[in-house]
Amino acid sequence: MDQIIEFAGSSTLITVLCVAWVALVVLIIYSYVGGMLSPIKELTTHEATLLMNKEDAVILDIRAANEFKAGHILSARQLKTEDIKEANFTKLEKLKDKPIIVVCAMGVSAKKTASQMLKAGFDNVSVLKGGMGAWQAASLPVTK
Repeated sequence: MDQIIEFAGSSTLITVLCVAWVALVVLIIYSYVGGMLSPIKELTTHEATLLMNKEDAVILDIRAANEFKAGHILSARQLKTEDIKEANFTKLEKLKDKPIIVVCAMGVSAKKTASQMLKAGFDNVSVLKGGMGAWQAASLPVTK
């Protein structure tokens, strides 16, 4: 038993693995808690559909033009990459009172755009969890 404890204390490989394990656990906890505390809500495809049907939510697609043309959610509006980089949401000013769902390819870059929109005064902004990938995986309708 003493040899095991001595080996564990002196082995750099075990130390590195322990540090990596602790770092991984901390990152998982941070991502989980950060998502819960974020002012930006992630909607499932079902929740997004309900919001579109009951509250006339606006779908804002931030993917590249060629991806948008290949297929997008019905009645989605595309926001150009230049407008996103400059946080230029002037074209959307008349939609401030409506719920807005930001959609990207996989649900990752939409959070940044939604955060920019919150800073610009849009109060009811959420993102589609999983993006268009989740929408298509759920076999929901797309248009070209």
